[in-house]
Amino acid sequence: MDKDAKGIIGEVTEGGYPVIYSFVNELPAEKIRKDLNWLVVISWKYDGVSNNGMPNKDLNTSMIELEDILEELYETNSFAERAYSRTGNNLKEFVFYISNRDLFLGKFNDMAKGKPRFPIEINFYDDPSWSDYENLIRDFS
Repeated sequence: MDKDAKGIIGEVTEGGYPVIYSFVNELPAEKIRKDLNWLVVISWKYDGVSNNGMPNKDLNTSMIELEDILEELYETNSFAERAYSRTGNNLKEFVFYISNRDLFLGKFNDMAKGKPRFPIEINFYDDPSWSDYENLIRDFS
């Protein structure tokens, strides 16, 4: 899959605020989907009311630091695949599909050592059909 050629940045309105999504507009190969059946949603809630629901510059810098850790994690390991990210309406989310929750958390914690603690929540969902990602692609079609 040529991720660069199929990348989408889309905007929706949610609660009166813009929300920006970034994702690849196609599902990965079937083998990858079969191996990675856990959906992981990493959520960072913030107060962006004074910035039209978006993070301010300093907060965005911290979010990019987290994003860099996550990018290294999924680019260097076959147990994780990026699905999408969203920013807006006082919420930043990074969404992945993984094969193993404990392995993901262990690698993430190792890579985040020495960094400031990120105010995030990590939730796991069983999604072997990749329906969350399919719905996002359909919504932007």
